[in-house]
Order: sequence, then C-alpha cells, then structure tokens
Amino acid sequence: MEMDSIYLIGTFIVVKLIHLHQVTTTIGYGSPNKANTYSVHGSALGAKEVDATRKNLNWSHEPFCVPEDVKGHWSRHVKLGAQHEAKWQADLAAYEKKYPQEAAEFKSLISGEFPAGWAEALPKYTPESAGDATRNLSQACLNALAKVLPGLLGGSADLASSNMTLLKMFGDFQKDTPTERNLRFGVREHGMGAICNGIALHGSGLIPYCATFFVFTDYMRGAMRISALSEAGVIYVMTHDSIGLGEDGPTHQPIEHLASFRAMPNMLMLRPADGNETAGAYKVAVENRKRPSTLALSRQKLPQLAGTSIEGVEKGGYIISDNSTGNKPDLIIFGTGSELEIACKAADVIKKEGKTVRVVSLVCWELFEEQSAEYKESVIPAGVSARVSVEAGSTFGWNKYLGYKGKAVGIDHFGASAPAGILYKEFGITVENVVAKAKEVM
Repeated sequence: MEMDSIYLIGTFIVVKLIHLHQVTTTIGYGSPNKANTYSVHGSALGAKEVDATRKNLNWSHEPFCVPEDVKGHWSRHVKLGAQHEAKWQADLAAYEKKYPQEAAEFKSLISGEFPAGWAEALPKYTPESAGDATRNLSQACLNALAKVLPGLLGGSADLASSNMTLLKMFGDFQKDTPTERNLRFGVREHGMGAICNGIALHGSGLIPYCATFFVFTDYMRGAMRISALSEAGVIYVMTHDSIGLGEDGPTHQPIEHLASFRAMPNMLMLRPADGNETAGAYKVAVENRKRPSTLALSRQKLPQLAGTSIEGVEKGGYIISDNSTGNKPDLIIFGTGSELEIACKAADVIKKEGKTVRVVSLVCWELFEEQSAEYKESVIPAGVSARVSVEAGSTFGWNKYLGYKGKAVGIDHFGASAPAGILYKEFGITVENVVAKAKEVM
C-alpha cells in the first residue's frame, strides 16, 4: 500500500508538470487528511488513507497498474527517440567526415578510453629533485595531464592561487569561450561539488576536479557523499591539509577530516608525501571513474623521499625503506603525507642503535585493503607487533594497523595559530617523539 500511495502522488505530479510551465506542488497531493502536512513526508499514508485518496482522486486502477492511456502517452517517445537517434548518428557521421581529428577525440571521450600512454606525462622525481609543497606538485600534475587528457577540466572555490589548480595553458570556461577548461566556481563549495557530480555523471567522458582547503570539505560533504554514492569519479583537490598551514589557526586546520573520509564508503582518501606519490595519486584518481578521490595536499614544502613511487601509491601502502631480512623487522613505522619524512628520520635514528626498522607509506587505506592477503602480510607482517604511526591529524582508526601494542603519534584536539614548525614541536609531531614511542613498544 505504501508503494501504491507513492505511485498515486507521483502520477498526479507528473500530470501537472506536463501541463504547466511553472509548478507549485502540494506534498501528499490528493490525500484528504494528510495533504500539505509534515506527516506525509516521512510516513506511509496507511491503508485507510490510501483508500480515501483513491476515492478522492477517482483512481480505480489496481496497485502497480499502469493504465493503457498513460502507457500509450509515454510509449510514443520510443518512436520519437529512435528518430532523434538516427538524426544524431547522421549528424555525427557528417561531422566525422568534415572534422576527423575532432570526431576521433569526441568518440574517445564518450567511450571512456584514455589516450595511449597518457600516464607517462606525469612528472617523476628523484631524492635529488628540489623539495616542494604537494599542492605545487599537484599543479604540475594537473598541467601535465591537461595536455594529454582532453576531458580534464576544473577549478576552485575562489582559491585557485592557493590551491594551485589553474591550468596555465587554458583560459576561463564561459558561454563565449566554451573550449577553455578553467572553471570559476565562486565561494560555494557545495555547489562546486554538485556541479562536478553533474559533469562526471553526464556521460560525456569529461574528468572534473575541484578544489578548496581540506577543512572546507565540511561545507561540501553532502556533495562529496553523493559523489561516492553515485559512483561519480570527481577528483577533489584539497590543500592546506594539516596544522602545517600555520598561522590561519584552528578554524582552518583539519584534524578529523582524514578519518572521516576514510570512513566514507566508495571514497578514495589519498595523502601523498612528495612528487612521486602526488603523481601516483593523480594516476589513481584519473583511472577511477566510478569512485571519487580526495587528495590531501600540503601547504608547506616537503623533500622528495627515497623509495616513493607511483606504483606504490597504486597499492595504497608500501615499503619505502627497510634494513631487515626475512620480513621480520624489529619495528614498523607508518606515515602519510608530510609526516612520512618524520617517519624516515625517526627510522634512521633507531637504525643507528642497531635495530631493524621498516617504514611504510600508507598513502591510501582503501587501496591497501583491496590488495591480497599475501601482499598485505609482506608489508605489515602479523608477527611484528612493535608499530608506530605518525600523522598530523586525528589518531582515530590507526589502531586497525597498530594493534593493541602500537602507538599513534597524532593530534586529537584542535590546532592553534602559529608557524608550522612551532606547532609540530608543540604538539609532538616530531622525530624525537616518534623515537620515544618506538622505544615504548620495542
């Protein structure tokens, strides 16, 4: 009876939409006792009210029955649709004959196929390469990919110069400049995410990205959740990802955000540590057209680390340094993003004391969990219980990888306004604290 009542309401609203250019609707239309009341919003009409509504609307058809006149009205679109499709195909054939290169690009886009070798355009780094903030490294990736992926377009919520999301070889997309690829969303994060969802779901093969500060995902979480729920492969470029942004203070410093997006189904939460990992994050994000990706990127400059790789990011978690043998290190240190450097330095200190230490970059938990049991055991052996994590965010969730004995170095309170270096020291996100925690568990 509940579905029947929904069908009744829906049918009459559709009838009104057919006849009116502008529509004012009444919730629960046709129900004698519940129309235009809050109670019809969240509850079924009930058997008695459904019967009363049927009589009020003079609706004599059985539940789930589509009357022949209604069926005939809508079925006429089958023939009309076939005619429209035939014309569209003829127009496409004519276009292809006149503009073969453009037509080939168009067909590639709508098929979802990427140009051969597109990922080779992503920049690569060595430990000798200059250090940089991952937001800047992100811009290098975006501009490299824009040259080989004609469907890539996007922009920022009025923060392009801070998010580093400008495609330098293109202008602004406007009604008079439809071939440009920078989108100026304005300060409306939720609307920005909703627009990108529409672009991703349209079926045109376009790959949308959008950007703001990571903390401002709070303003667009609904749109991001819809991305995940709707399998819309939006790329969310989120910069200023921790207390490392410094003096803007706790209102702008994300603490719980990494944990919250790791908890969101069908969302890839990536926090790259340097250039190779940023490139790897973009490769993952582009390839996942039915999963949105959130990239958490630093404001502060970071070094290019030895052992990082694009291939490692694709696994979600991987070893970047290890002086042990037989998959039995004395200690495993986990890190992500800007704190992977701290993990490496702490490992060097402990190694000098004669211990074997493995450093694991756990850049994307979701991807790591999708790997085989054998691979996960090769990275995080069950027999090694001495484990420490370091991440400038909430420690919530790290126990999954640390076990009952491990220690998490993080921040379970709001930040403060001060230079990044002072904040890291004040809140214990330091090499010294990681070493101290390691000695507690070894």
